[in-house]
Amino acid sequence: MSDSGISVENQFTLFEKWRNLLLLAIAELLAMTLWFSASAVVPQLINEFGLDGGEQSWMTMSVQIGFVAGALLSAIFNIADRFSSRTLFMLTALIGAGLNAAIPYLGVDVGGMLVLRFFTGMMLAGVYPPGMKLMATWCKTDRGLGIGILVGALTLGSALPHLLNALPIFGAGGMPPWRGVLYATSGLAVIAALIAGLFVKAGPYLGKAAPFDWRFASKALGYQPTRLANFGYLGHMWELYAMWVWVPIFLIKVYENAGWAVESARIAGFTVIGIGLLSSIIAGLIADRIGRTIVTSASLIISGGCALLAGFTFQYPLLATVVCVIWGFAVVADSAQFSAAISELSDSRYVGTALTIQTCLGFLLTLFTIRLIPATIDWLGWEYVFMVLAIGPLFGLWSMLKLRKLPEAKKMASGNR
Repeated sequence: MSDSGISVENQFTLFEKWRNLLLLAIAELLAMTLWFSASAVVPQLINEFGLDGGEQSWMTMSVQIGFVAGALLSAIFNIADRFSSRTLFMLTALIGAGLNAAIPYLGVDVGGMLVLRFFTGMMLAGVYPPGMKLMATWCKTDRGLGIGILVGALTLGSALPHLLNALPIFGAGGMPPWRGVLYATSGLAVIAALIAGLFVKAGPYLGKAAPFDWRFASKALGYQPTRLANFGYLGHMWELYAMWVWVPIFLIKVYENAGWAVESARIAGFTVIGIGLLSSIIAGLIADRIGRTIVTSASLIISGGCALLAGFTFQYPLLATVVCVIWGFAVVADSAQFSAAISELSDSRYVGTALTIQTCLGFLLTLFTIRLIPATIDWLGWEYVFMVLAIGPLFGLWSMLKLRKLPEAKKMASGNR
């Protein structure tokens, strides 16, 4: 019987499937609050530590570099395919929570923050790719939806620190205490670790444990279909994290310029990122039925268009909010579909490694674009700064249209390409 029916030879029930998917999504959501925990409180850190533009970027870039380092080690040693994904998730989420909480607990300086953020990112490499692999073990014909749910949870988790930073429980007024936000996100990550370790299990589509093969990292790029899927993902990642990091700050500047409340800007920033939960799920449902290349192409066109337009709304806070929310909806809608495509096009024994390679390359690229934005602001101003991000969607669109023409593309989305 098919995956979308109920089971594989009656070995699991529909209830078991969706129970595990829901718990995994909740765990991913809570664990990924660590990612932007410091980025969300950058305005307070500027006030307390006098961060310049480069140091503001490094609050996120240090996590990205740590993630890349962790993902690279995992890919080289096939860690995601040789060890239990849920155990790996649990341990790395716990350690990441401790590293994140150490920032306010130890009272470190900016340099110490960046070191702890680096190692936090390294631990998150044991959360995100293994989480995608676990999700894929429960889904086959609806894999786009399954990974879409997971990426949606990741997106909401990434947005949550911005909401926490806007809540009055962490202090009223324009500059709430930032330490409470970091402690709260660490507590959520601990809960995530317990959920993953105690209640989530792998599904019936779990491949056999793979033998160590360091060469598979290069094979994932040597095979044209997976290479094009990775190219599409790189175009998407050129835009995504730079947008997530800088658009909430852009909205604060827009609201301040118009005399609107900064607290409202923080909520708008949360909405811009958090709305990706809905788009990831909707895109997953559609892509499983009409094809991954169609959905990713449409998403790239819309998000690229928003990148070109957003800066011109600087003088109009309501319009800026609307455009940025649409951008937030489109910019992550395609993310899960690139991962689903990789899982369908790769050797089933090395899906975890293939997904890790993909995320490693993507997050490495984000280092450049996150740092590019503040330098471009100084040069062009907020009105034109986001136009540089449209380069990524254009390249991603070319890659996905080329992938669609290959006969191997029929392996995706039950033959829907």
